[in-house]
Amino acid sequence: MTNRMIEVNNLSKHFVLHNQGGVEIEVLNDVSLSVEAGECLVLHGPSGTGKSTLLRSLYANYLPQKGEIKVKHKDEWVDMVSAPPHQVLDVRQHTVGYVSQFLRVIPRVNTLDIVSEPLRRQGIDTETAKARAAELLERLNIPQHLWELAPSTFSGGEQQRVNIAHAFVTHYPVMLLDEPTASLDAANRQVVIDLMHEAMQRGTALVGIFHDAEVREAVGTHTYDIHANITRSMAV
Repeated sequence: MTNRMIEVNNLSKHFVLHNQGGVEIEVLNDVSLSVEAGECLVLHGPSGTGKSTLLRSLYANYLPQKGEIKVKHKDEWVDMVSAPPHQVLDVRQHTVGYVSQFLRVIPRVNTLDIVSEPLRRQGIDTETAKARAAELLERLNIPQHLWELAPSTFSGGEQQRVNIAHAFVTHYPVMLLDEPTASLDAANRQVVIDLMHEAMQRGTALVGIFHDAEVREAVGTHTYDIHANITRSMAV
């Protein structure tokens, strides 16, 4: 009995370069894939083949011109291509987490508040949310004296770890990961690998871009070659 969490059918996306005479650049062409609970689908291919575009489309940051992206949300399928904005926001709040390559935060909001914010939005009381956030920050080796500071002045690696804590503080059923271990040393990379394994064991469906071969091999269960539009199993 399968437990499919993501289903992408015949997805196509192009960009129009209005400052270059309306030239159309095709990025995704007839992409179809699926991800089960507890799996990690690795998006593979050279730079410029549309991996990040596909990931952002799954999160509804980009609107494809064709196809559907179905996500299992509260036991119902939601098409992220056609869903109204309020439903997309509800999916993001409760079902789909996202780790981008860059930390985007409100200036002067401290690290503990940033990391605990997803839980508080779900109605978790502040004390419990901050306790969970503190646990993750400690595990990701963010010194406690930094927790009350805004992360805008942190190093790139520290900001990325705050970014990861912000996403993993909530046990989302689906996680999208765009180079989550970029800028991390070996010890912190292993912490993130462990967090991904734990999420998969809970039944979370992961979709990620991992240029680090060690990370790819550690967490990937399947790979989707976006250049060749081929899905194959990985040795695990």
